[in-house]
Amino acid sequence: MSPSAVQAACDLLRCPLCAGPLDAAGSALRCPERHTFDISRHGYVSLLGGAKAVSGDDADMARARERFLGSSAYEALRERIVALAVEGIGDDAHAPVVLDIGAGTGHYLAGVLDALPRARGIALDTSVRSLRAAARAHERAVAATWDAFRPFPLADASVDVLLDVFSPRNPAEFRRVLRRDGRLIVARPTQRHLAELRAEVPAMVAIDPAKEQRLAAALEPHVREMRTELVETAIDLDAEQTRDLVGMTPSARHLDPAALAADGAGLTVTLSVLVSAYAPRSRA
Repeated sequence: MSPSAVQAACDLLRCPLCAGPLDAAGSALRCPERHTFDISRHGYVSLLGGAKAVSGDDADMARARERFLGSSAYEALRERIVALAVEGIGDDAHAPVVLDIGAGTGHYLAGVLDALPRARGIALDTSVRSLRAAARAHERAVAATWDAFRPFPLADASVDVLLDVFSPRNPAEFRRVLRRDGRLIVARPTQRHLAELRAEVPAMVAIDPAKEQRLAAALEPHVREMRTELVETAIDLDAEQTRDLVGMTPSARHLDPAALAADGAGLTVTLSVLVSAYAPRSRA
């Protein structure tokens, strides 16, 4: 994350304590009420203070995620997310703003920014370990600690594209920060996603069969569905990719690290993800 990217994002960011505008002041951001938020030496902005920011992916999970996504195993998914995200988003009238909630290492955000040469990106996540990677994922992206269930530290109607890839959702905030002609992209697994791996590793978190109904009920008052596409393909994983795929999930916390690190054969798994594009509903 470059100093210029931080300064360029100041018109978008808001103080999480008083909602005032933020400005860069050396190695920190500061609002007119003098609330101050440090910029870590690793490049991310600490908008959540103290122990509140230490959650989400731990160091091992973040490293596994960065390795796995860097292997291009999920490239078909990233390509579809990028295509839906940039469809209809102009890159001429203003520099588009792309917000990634639960951004992790910034893998999907970087793909959208590559497709929109003038766009600015913001990666929000609770995991400081993941944000170290997100801060260097793209030169036009700013990374900051934040909890997706709290009001976003962003100005109203400031976001053109909002990414939610396997992440928590805050529908009211999605609508608040999206521009009138903006779009929300939500990616979530189907029941078939990684079924072969879940059969091999019973400790992996199961997928709720009522997930789609709950998603629709939560989003419907705030956004309207424009399109949903299924990304489904078989992926041949080698042993390292298989270990990283398990290791980057919360399931890794319930498994013996020695077993995850053991040598073993790879696995063919099914990538099965629904990707939807939504438009914000008109505000009352």
